[in-house]
Amino acid sequence: MVLEPPPAQRLRRVRRVALKRANRLRRPQQFQRVRRDGRVVSHRLLRLNVAANHRRQSRCGIIVSKQIGKSVQRNRTRRRVREAVRLFLPSIAPGVDMVFIVRSPDVADVPFAVLQDTIQCLLKEANVWRGEAVAAVQASIVAGPE
Repeated sequence: MVLEPPPAQRLRRVRRVALKRANRLRRPQQFQRVRRDGRVVSHRLLRLNVAANHRRQSRCGIIVSKQIGKSVQRNRTRRRVREAVRLFLPSIAPGVDMVFIVRSPDVADVPFAVLQDTIQCLLKEANVWRGEAVAAVQASIVAGPE
């Protein structure tokens, strides 16, 4: 006889939220084009290359070299940067390809808010941030018709 916990105590499957495939750079040629043709903005933790892609969506790629650490630390760093970018996607102008290059092993250990601030500063400096306009539109939607 198998005892099952009551319905309220069953574990619910958590839906994983990820950066959609349409928003990712996947092929080496895509990374090379952005690095070759794009503008560069640097910070102590990250470097950002930005190039127009003539699409409706912005795409993002992340490069983490072996100098950052072993595979566990590189993958953790990549996941953290990808999540921070995913949260900012609505605030990024469409039609842009971005390549984030991790420059410091500290990215894996800095507080997530610091990482988000760094990425936001890079996006603003590269002129692809449109967060204020998005925030104003969202505020007007929440307020409703007057």
